[in-house]
Amino acid sequence: MKRKHTLLTTLLLAAGLTVGAQTNVMKLDFEKSNQVIDKNIYGQFAEHLGRCIYDGIWVGPGSDIPNVNGYRKDVLEALKALKVPVLRWPGGCFADTYQWKHGVGPVNERPKIENIWWGGTVEDNSFGTHEFLNLCEILGADAYVSINVGSATVYDMIEWIEYMTSDSDVEMANWRRRNGREEPWDIKFVGVGNESWGCGGDMTPEHYADLLRQYSIFAKMYGKEKFQRVGCGANSFDLNWTDVVMNKAWRHMDALSVHYYTIATGNFDDKRSATNFGEDLYIGGLYHGRRMEDLISQHTAVMDKYDPEKTLPLLVDEWGIWTDVEPGTEPGHLFQQNSMRDALIAVNTFDIFHRHADRVKMANIAQMVNVLQAMILTKGDQMILTPTYHAFKMYSVHQNATYIPVSIISEDYKVGDMSIAAVSGTASQKDGKVNVSLSNVNPRKSIKVTIDLGTGAVKKVNEGTILAAKAFNSINTFEKPNEIAPKSFNDFKLAKNTLEVTLPPLSIVNLELQ
Repeated sequence: MKRKHTLLTTLLLAAGLTVGAQTNVMKLDFEKSNQVIDKNIYGQFAEHLGRCIYDGIWVGPGSDIPNVNGYRKDVLEALKALKVPVLRWPGGCFADTYQWKHGVGPVNERPKIENIWWGGTVEDNSFGTHEFLNLCEILGADAYVSINVGSATVYDMIEWIEYMTSDSDVEMANWRRRNGREEPWDIKFVGVGNESWGCGGDMTPEHYADLLRQYSIFAKMYGKEKFQRVGCGANSFDLNWTDVVMNKAWRHMDALSVHYYTIATGNFDDKRSATNFGEDLYIGGLYHGRRMEDLISQHTAVMDKYDPEKTLPLLVDEWGIWTDVEPGTEPGHLFQQNSMRDALIAVNTFDIFHRHADRVKMANIAQMVNVLQAMILTKGDQMILTPTYHAFKMYSVHQNATYIPVSIISEDYKVGDMSIAAVSGTASQKDGKVNVSLSNVNPRKSIKVTIDLGTGAVKKVNEGTILAAKAFNSINTFEKPNEIAPKSFNDFKLAKNTLEVTLPPLSIVNLELQ
């Protein structure tokens, strides 16, 4: 028996479909296509954690590993190809003990610090403000800097803002000039603290809201309104945090964040292996990943009480699947492998972000290199691109495109008592082209999907791309780096404004139409 999926059948009447009459049908509603998918939904996060910064992004100019002024050359080229729109730094938990002055000036004079949050690693501060902001310029990414609210003062923040953004004849700007940077950087986002409910100070929402008001007013004054101030939002489904912060301080920020991590078991203290898992944890990961829909809907409903016009964006500035670390690695470095399951979680999440493009204006996956659901893994001078990297790159066609609302009715994929829709998807249009993305999470069965293109007047399919795997826990390794990689796809047929697509098991497909 086919189950009605409330999430994806909301628009069925408008789509002209009868619930239960057809299965595996997608309809595009061009008439209601008016919301732009913000490019920053495809943002990245790089924390001083494990080997994300050191050995991942940065090896230093004296390294034997090929580099460009200290940045790993292979990683740099891969990130450029990914079209990273925004990059968040330096944390994470690390942000609220970070002293920015330790990371500027001559490298040999910068003090070493102990990273108390992540394995007690001693860092030499060779990667600091200049190195991060120059990286953003190289990548063409907007800079998102998380300010220390947990252990630093308002004046520390003021001086850092002046150092980064001021063109005046003041001491902090002149110090920047003496350190080799004449012009100020263009900072787009400043996070006022990170996870202030936890590692950022173990605060109540009332206390944080007061600090947000205090820090934000000075950030606005000294930043001269050049950047958006991001309020620290809730941990997962903590709606009370959102309610209190919105009630007390929503006019003192320009965006509000929220963090949500997918745990395949649903229990944060029982994460399990990134690769050695069965079908129960495969579907569990997908199910809990798709809870992002409820999370955004519920926090949006709270925000709507105070901001019904949706002028304040919601930023999901930490998200992704969190598993146990790889055997033999430092537990505090959060190094995990990345499977086809994770790529499917990523694109299913993007489908959700697109549906909420009126409120969600940024998302930053955790994290970019060597940590959690990473784009890239490195080992010595070797580098591999993960399935998630390829999923991000395939979906990058939707950056700054206009969302085309879709309605989908799908057959079930069921394991035990857990059941989810087997098919997910999204669509957008830009520059005269329409991109339709679909995924089939069923690991054993191909699914034919009929796409009603409505008033789209599509004439042809320019190209198709597929990412697929033999098993849901298939991975790319340093020995076999291309086990999962995009390929050309042509199992589709266009006739009378209807597109029939056959999705193989465990597949992500993108079709460019014109």
